[in-house]
Amino acid sequence: MKRIKECERFAESGLDIQLNQLMSLLQAAAKTEYGKRFHFDEIRNYQDYKRMVPLVRYEYLRADVMRMVRGEKNILWPGVTKNFAQSSGTSDGKSKYIPITKDSFVRCHYKGGSDCVSHYLNLNPKSKIFDGKAFILGGSFANEVKVDTNAKIGDLSANLIANINPLVNLVRVPNKKVALLEDWNVKLPALVEASRKQNITNISGVPSWFLSVLKEVLKKEGAQTIHEVWPNLEVFFHGGISFKPYSEQYAKIVDPEKMHFLETYNASEGFFAVQSSWDTKAMLLLLDLGVFYEFIPMSEVDKEFPNAVSLLDVEKGKTYELVISACNGLWRYRIGDTVRIESLNPCKITIAGRTKHFINAFGEELMVYNADDAMEQVCREMGVTVENYTVAPVFATTKTKGRHEWLIEFAKAPENMDRFAEKLDEALRKVNSDYDAKRQGDLFIDRLSITTARKGLFDDWLLTRSGKLGGQRKIPRLSNDRKLIDDMKGFN
Repeated sequence: MKRIKECERFAESGLDIQLNQLMSLLQAAAKTEYGKRFHFDEIRNYQDYKRMVPLVRYEYLRADVMRMVRGEKNILWPGVTKNFAQSSGTSDGKSKYIPITKDSFVRCHYKGGSDCVSHYLNLNPKSKIFDGKAFILGGSFANEVKVDTNAKIGDLSANLIANINPLVNLVRVPNKKVALLEDWNVKLPALVEASRKQNITNISGVPSWFLSVLKEVLKKEGAQTIHEVWPNLEVFFHGGISFKPYSEQYAKIVDPEKMHFLETYNASEGFFAVQSSWDTKAMLLLLDLGVFYEFIPMSEVDKEFPNAVSLLDVEKGKTYELVISACNGLWRYRIGDTVRIESLNPCKITIAGRTKHFINAFGEELMVYNADDAMEQVCREMGVTVENYTVAPVFATTKTKGRHEWLIEFAKAPENMDRFAEKLDEALRKVNSDYDAKRQGDLFIDRLSITTARKGLFDDWLLTRSGKLGGQRKIPRLSNDRKLIDDMKGFN
């Protein structure tokens, strides 16, 4: 397969491919306002790029992006950009609008989707996914920008569905009208009706929201497993959030002999990686999709002027903040995700979490992947099913030590909640040595506590705070303060 052969070059020529991507991007954008501001035409190598172009977060680019939203051309990328992915808010509380240029549609997002299929077919050459239809779960548009603009602003998935080749609509469900519905209460039954009588061979979407759809399909059809409804279903292309907390629930409704799960890393800012082996959940970093990657070591993340490194200098087993320069016009952009380097030559990664979604209130440095790993382990061991959760610190008082509070919505709660909390605490100590050190002898922090969320709390909070459900809407797993959890508990 041609594409697999191209990806095999990542092992031998990954750095050269990346440097070629960088120079190509700089050449394309040299005459944009940003390119002139930072003298792209004078950059000859990566060291020049590091020296001449700053590492930035969204706040730095907001004014330029809003000019693009209003229809101005040649700002961050050549031409006019008409599509923007609405992403979670920044530190100033405002939404982010990530440009999706024509180039990023073609060179990155859609090609990344094609790569998913290529790698899956390589892993499963007997696949028959083309004998039926794809069920793609997407979000919606919400043009909240109060300016005169023809720009389309919404979830990444809505933008992708709206601009996809019309021929693809012949082999996918639901139709565009249903796919882009905004009201989840209207959309969910419409999705069920659009899909339950179809020959679905593959599904794509965020694990949490797709689980809600599949449960409704099963209820409507009176079935126990999804293969009773869709006997030819064979693969779930999933991303957006960790699959681990939902693995037990999916295991109960699929036939393990028929079903495959392939993880993807398709963010608002670009399609970055795809699982390329059944032996590991690590994802192959896609090096030729119009994205140049840099990596900030965790020891540098909070510095005023952190040092980023290229693919040449990353180390296996280390965690880094991901930085991209891409054909959407984001230059040395800190997207806020952290990734762990699982292998080199070719580079494979796992998503470690968000730079802001962690807990280090007591020096424990708890990351999202630690929490997900521990939760998956204990749920499997105790036969518990979790719908959703979020965690925050409880700070020490004059009479009590600090601890972590877990707000958990259970689908199947443990018979003994105290035992579940004890097991979860033990699992966290095993996967995170810093947490274990702070828990030694209960000297620094106490054992975690659990607050049970009522059924539907997470959805109700999302609907109230963001105005809609579904798509890529999600609640942070970990927070370093109590703003989120206290607000959510007010809904409990």
